[in-house]
Amino acid sequence: TGKHEEQTNAVKPKYAKKPAKETKLIKEAALITTEEFGSVPAYMKGRITCDQINAVVQEINKAVVAKYKILHQPLKSVSVQVRNLYDRFLEEETKDTRGQFFIVEADLKAFTQLKLDKRFHSILSILRHCQRVREVRSSGLIRYVIC
Repeated sequence: TGKHEEQTNAVKPKYAKKPAKETKLIKEAALITTEEFGSVPAYMKGRITCDQINAVVQEINKAVVAKYKILHQPLKSVSVQVRNLYDRFLEEETKDTRGQFFIVEADLKAFTQLKLDKRFHSILSILRHCQRVREVRSSGLIRYVIC
């Protein structure tokens, strides 16, 4: 009878695990290669190095991930502060940016330690040149769309 019990245990179907929730992919900007950095005009570069640009790209990616994690959360499970951020994110979205991943300067201030100074804006112009970021200007806000 011992063998018979082992056989019946083996035949029992195992319960299927619940399918994992779909993880929504958040688009991130790729880092700048040395070849691309070499193709940037000298007047844009100034004294900025490739490593400094890539550090800014990583910070921008952190901000995008943080923003869209909040947007993908169910509203019932978030605090009042996060809900205020959620509402602000929805207000900033326009028909031009619908379905695209973008940030504004307020997001960079909220989620990163970046200084939004002249050097940062010159790095953004290099990122636009390398087609990592695109600007959408409307209603007094500059939205940086990840390409």
